[in-house]
Amino acid sequence: MGDTLRIGAEGERAAMEWLRERGYIIVERNWRTPPHEIDLVALSADGHYHFVEVKTRHEGSLTAPIEAMNRKKISHLIRAANHYIELHGITSEAWIDFAGVTSHEDGSMSVEFIPNIPNLHW
Repeated sequence: MGDTLRIGAEGERAAMEWLRERGYIIVERNWRTPPHEIDLVALSADGHYHFVEVKTRHEGSLTAPIEAMNRKKISHLIRAANHYIELHGITSEAWIDFAGVTSHEDGSMSVEFIPNIPNLHW
């Protein structure tokens, strides 16, 4: 596995652990049905679905994880989440969230979680 894929997979694991520590249940990881892809689908304690985009960067990278997001990517995530909701007959509230993971020199990872990213100003 290449370094980028390895770091991405480690970032997803860190984001999953962060969510689990806060009471979320991970329903899906790397859900795909062309042309859609969702990194994590989680269920919160209040019964809401969370579709989580995860981006990982090395500490000291020129760009922060959140800088990988833009209107086009968010539109794609909204379409993917809507497709998932339709396929699974979900009727509860759903959110599209972002988990920015930073990989540190000592091997640790930190997670910045931003809920409901479509409502941010892009």
